[in-house]
Parts: sequence; structure tokens; C-alpha cells
Amino acid sequence: MKIKHITGYELEKSKSNTFEDFFNRSEVTFVEDGEEKTFHVLYLRHFDEQFSSFTPFKEDPIFTFDSKEVHFKDIVALVCLLKNPGYRHRKRLYCNNQREFEDHFKGIQFDKLQTLVNQLTQQNHFELKSPLEFIAL
Repeated sequence: MKIKHITGYELEKSKSNTFEDFFNRSEVTFVEDGEEKTFHVLYLRHFDEQFSSFTPFKEDPIFTFDSKEVHFKDIVALVCLLKNPGYRHRKRLYCNNQREFEDHFKGIQFDKLQTLVNQLTQQNHFELKSPLEFIAL
């Protein structure tokens, strides 16, 4: 699988009676078997305020490569895909439970994740041989 792009952003209200401004969306675009796919994770924005309790990251942006900043919301969909490779067959995941959200980050080797994200920002792709490379067993 070739990882092509990661991004995350805060949703904004499209109508005054919606709750979109309480959510973030994270996306990872990848190519598998010649087909380009995008996996989306929609989650409560509040979880961004808690990430230092379940990751080694203390502030946002979590990485800076050259002058490119990588924020926590940029890596959420990538982490979910690495932790649960079956998600590559889904288009989206909705997460509104903090414990379930945190479980996606358990066992992730964050130093290797940083290397992946660095290569992705430098070369605009990362060839993923096995997601197990990023999981501590």
C-alpha cells in the first residue's frame, strides 16, 4: 500500500442548527491494488485537547519538518489505518467515545510514525510494507 497524503481539519458550521463545529475530520489517502482510496475519521474536537494523556506529544503541532507543521488531527486517520488495517476497506469511521479513540493509539511506535510522516512530507508518498512495523507487540 502506498500512503499518498494525510490531512486533518476542523469542521465549521454549514447551518446555524448543526453541531459540526464540535468535530474534526482526519483523512488519509492511499493506493492499494492500483485503486486510490481515502479513509476519513470524524471525531470530537475535544479529543485533540487530551492527546498528551495517551500519546508522547505535549503540544500541537506535534512534528515540524523543515517549515511544514504536522498537527495531531493530521495523523489520526493514519494511526487508525495502521492500527486496524481492515479499515482500508471502509470509507469512514465515526468516533465519539474517548476510550475507543485512545485505543487506536495504544501500541503505536510513535518514533517510527514520525519517520513515516517525515518521508511522506518530503517525498509525497510512503510505501507501507506492513502496518505491523508501527505496532509494538
